[in-house]
Amino acid sequence: MMPANVTSDRDFRGYAGRPPQVRWPNGARLALSIVVNVEEGAELSIGAGDERNESVYETIDEIVGARDLCMESHFEYGPRAGWPRIRTLLARYGVAATLNANGRALALSPWIAREGVADGHEVAAHGWRWERHALMDEAREREAIARTVAAITATAGSPPRGWHTRSATSVNTRRLLLEHGGFLYDSNAYNDDMPYLVREAGEDCLILPYAFDTNDMRFQPGGGFIFADDFARYCIEAFDRLYEEGAHAPRMMSVGLHLRIIGRPGRIGGLERFLAHVASKPGVWFARRDAIARHWLSAIGRDDIVRRALGADAA
Repeated sequence: MMPANVTSDRDFRGYAGRPPQVRWPNGARLALSIVVNVEEGAELSIGAGDERNESVYETIDEIVGARDLCMESHFEYGPRAGWPRIRTLLARYGVAATLNANGRALALSPWIAREGVADGHEVAAHGWRWERHALMDEAREREAIARTVAAITATAGSPPRGWHTRSATSVNTRRLLLEHGGFLYDSNAYNDDMPYLVREAGEDCLILPYAFDTNDMRFQPGGGFIFADDFARYCIEAFDRLYEEGAHAPRMMSVGLHLRIIGRPGRIGGLERFLAHVASKPGVWFARRDAIARHWLSAIGRDDIVRRALGADAA
């Protein structure tokens, strides 16, 4: 017997098999978003004045009550060695990526923003610190958004147009992004392979879903990736399926990278094998997330959202 009067504000149906027939530029089957997370220096650290150290990485022993110099050193690897390696590979394959950056991380490594912009990449917002927003009170989250925007504007030369925090947002996040203004899209969702609109505070907001499965975070304990080829094979399988589906309906694929993870010499080959596979296929649009957002909104007749977010920069 079906339970009666069960309600929820969650959307389990989505496009219900009838997505808008959006065509990607040049008839591409698939929009491929490479997201490079820049988090190093924004993690929890007693050395930065936090009450505890970061515990999420390949090491499993959390140092309590003192600086964890081992963990700090692992994170430092990202800007020092990982970023140059990733940057070189993206340039080799002509990839326009999105740098999903914490404000504090860019304040400590501003050259990453400058080099990313010079290479044609987007710099989007990942919060001030590498932390979950789910339990933040409204005032603290409002301040975090403002500090993040200020740091990215100072280092990248223009404000971020996208937002994605570590794991879960708060119930206030999208409303606060609208309140602050300037944001074209939010990526704190994992529930589709296409962009979609949600209603928030009386306004339509664009969601560009992200992904944890096609993500190098799975090299961490319990994630299932050990060798570079594990990453390559999984991402290639996902790509091939979406590429096939893209012959009939628009599809978007997100691949998440981290400087300190995929940037290791024993793993970077997995990214290269994936990019080489993609490059062998016609009809793939390597796209920054802001470009995907603008194209999608224009295609569905919602340029008003672009104008609301970008103002004079919408032209």
